Amino acid sequence: MNPHYWLMKSEPEECSIDDALAAPGATVPWTGVRNYQARNFMRDAMRVGDGVLFYHSSCAEPGIVGLARVASEIKPDPTQFDPASPYFDPKSSPDQPRWLLRDVQALKKTRLIGLPELRTTPELAEMVVLQRGSRLSITPVSEAHWRFITERLLGA
Repeated sequence: MNPHYWLMKSEPEECSIDDALAAPGATVPWTGVRNYQARNFMRDAMRVGDGVLFYHSSCAEPGIVGLARVASEIKPDPTQFDPASPYFDPKSSPDQPRWLLRDVQALKKTRLIGLPELRTTPELAEMVVLQRGSRLSITPVSEAHWRFITERLLGA
């Protein structure tokens, strides 16, 4: 099976690329996904080993800041059961969890490929994250876009 590629957004105040790289094994649980389409991408399409563009969002300079990989199978997101968590969901239960997560392993920090650069690069015009009204925290990335970003923009 060919790997899939993803862009996964994280607010740096919650989990930055530096936080992920400093975590044990450079691996963090991708908690807090509360959109059904993003959850379904994780549940139905992601596989261990898939490539991830680590993207900082809701910050002064949003954009791609690192490369990562999907590091675990799907599992329940424990924040949905914690009343003290901003991601608590009183309608979810341990026997029927509504929200899921995967662990993500940060591989390296990259230069910032900011939203303005992404928007003005013709080869990336069709990226899902750039489409009008796209606000999902997890979006698929085509192999062509992955290769262009990693090879041409990052020289990885």
